[in-house]
Amino acid sequence: MRKYVLLGITAFAIAIYLTNASWLAEKRPGKPTLISHRGVYQTYNREDLGRDDCTAIRVYQPEHQYLENTLASMQAAFDYGADIVEIDVHPTADGEFAVFHDWTLDCRTEGTGITRDHTMAYLKTLDIGYGYTHDGGKTYPFRGKGVGLMPTLQEVYRAFPDRKFLVNIKGGHPMEADRLNRYLRKHNLPPQGNLLVYGNERVMKKMRELRPHAWVFSRDSVKQCTYHYLMLGWSGYVPEACRNGAVVAPNTWHWALWGWPNRFIQRMEDAGSLVMVLDFKHRSPGGVHGIYTPEQIEFLPSDYRGALWVEKVEVIGPYAKTKFGIEK
Repeated sequence: MRKYVLLGITAFAIAIYLTNASWLAEKRPGKPTLISHRGVYQTYNREDLGRDDCTAIRVYQPEHQYLENTLASMQAAFDYGADIVEIDVHPTADGEFAVFHDWTLDCRTEGTGITRDHTMAYLKTLDIGYGYTHDGGKTYPFRGKGVGLMPTLQEVYRAFPDRKFLVNIKGGHPMEADRLNRYLRKHNLPPQGNLLVYGNERVMKKMRELRPHAWVFSRDSVKQCTYHYLMLGWSGYVPEACRNGAVVAPNTWHWALWGWPNRFIQRMEDAGSLVMVLDFKHRSPGGVHGIYTPEQIEFLPSDYRGALWVEKVEVIGPYAKTKFGIEK
């Protein structure tokens, strides 16, 4: 009896190994997808960063002239090799959607109050570079250079009709999904392709109902996907939370993802999802973040074809061309 039990366990282990063997996965063409967070932007010190802290007063000494969520920064991101640019949106008091990160205006601009409480006409008068300082307020290198640079979502899509954007809805009420959906349908947006959107899970649940074919995810759905896959992925099963959205592959425990890399990515592609590599080694109180340096993605094979969530696309874009043989 003991002999048969051992044979059964051995056969089961071999079956699991073969089911999840990356080297047996179908070789599919493709290249990594670079998702540029906020476009090309002024990065900042994350040490002891609180969730509501103003990041404009924590920026490093500027290495370029771009400000996040502007048309110029988006164009630069695409020029550096981005396939998708992540942008942040807020509904405004006059029915528009402003592309701007912060819930309030006080940090980056000379304005005050909650962003969505104002009209787009007013937001267009603000200087979005007003609050940036890298030396504790001694100098403000972008002050006066960001007047009128806050775009509408419609302006973004019209400026780049053949490009892809990942829209971050900043609010947490399901009504946010209704408002954005009505706005997009009114203006016939996106110009081509499907909607890519993420945010609060309550909002994303509503968005899935409104746009069943949209690519949708939230922090909660990503967590559910990861935990459920760790428990059940050995069988080849892809949990519902992993479908038609994003799947995170941390750069610290990719080894725990059944079938990593090729079989894992193949399963998620078949489920309509995109695998994203994030940096878990340098987590801050505000959460995980994307890739800043080439060293953070050295563990990836040269034929990796998932996605990279990138903070410094001006660095990672050129490096990825060499590492992954990308031709643009």
